[in-house]
Amino acid sequence: MAFFELEGSEIYYESYGSGKPLILLNGIMMSTLSWKPFIEPFSAANQLILVDLLDQGKSSKLDGQVYNQDIQVEVVKALCDHLKLKDVALFGISYGGEVALKFAVKYQSYIERLLIFNSTAKTSSWLMEVGNAWNRCAHDPEGYYATTIPVIYSAKFYTDHIEWMERRKAILLGVFANPVFINAMIRLTNSANDLDVRDRLSTITVPTLVVGCEHDFVTPLPEQEYLVKHIPHASLMIIPDSGHASMYEKPLLFSSLVLGFVNNTKTDYVI
Repeated sequence: MAFFELEGSEIYYESYGSGKPLILLNGIMMSTLSWKPFIEPFSAANQLILVDLLDQGKSSKLDGQVYNQDIQVEVVKALCDHLKLKDVALFGISYGGEVALKFAVKYQSYIERLLIFNSTAKTSSWLMEVGNAWNRCAHDPEGYYATTIPVIYSAKFYTDHIEWMERRKAILLGVFANPVFINAMIRLTNSANDLDVRDRLSTITVPTLVVGCEHDFVTPLPEQEYLVKHIPHASLMIIPDSGHASMYEKPLLFSSLVLGFVNNTKTDYVI
């Protein structure tokens, strides 16, 4: 658990275990704390690195600044340089997957394996309007919860785990009432508005795993199918009966996909 400095900002990260480095990039509302249930399995055979991107978790908040995801790409590069990492397995989910894609097209030499879960190559006009709806509700905790949280989960998971969801709601309403958090969320949401790496996907040549979910309402399956069609060495896995938050809905399958892809020593088999 430590910080390093990048152009006047403090970046928080955690490192566990040893072996092939595996960096996890958070979804937009997540932080290093979100990965607590996965630390033990993900660090058993790997050096697991968790990081809060700018405006996330314990990293610096960019109050009053306007930025895009390029700044987060530089955070990831600085993290790799700070820890002297090479040949990393870079994982990103949702917002983190977008940052991972942008990192891959700019700094591919750092990457051995790329894992993109529940993500997209472009912020469509539809997705931008979803973000605009979040922002319009940002200073109403109940409204922000109702706008952002239910659609992250599949309808079945939400219904079947309603008591857990109600406990989460009680916690999140307090979080959403915090102006520091909510203003950071607005900036993070807006930072993805100009995302479009479609014309550079073909330059990503490292083995890539793209994962989508059957009931993902935030980044639907056609977004992941597009990625696989345009990244030369990409494979698509679809998690059934899951929404956008695949790690919470299907944790065993989620972990198996990540660790299996990262730690398989063979990329080709001769028959």
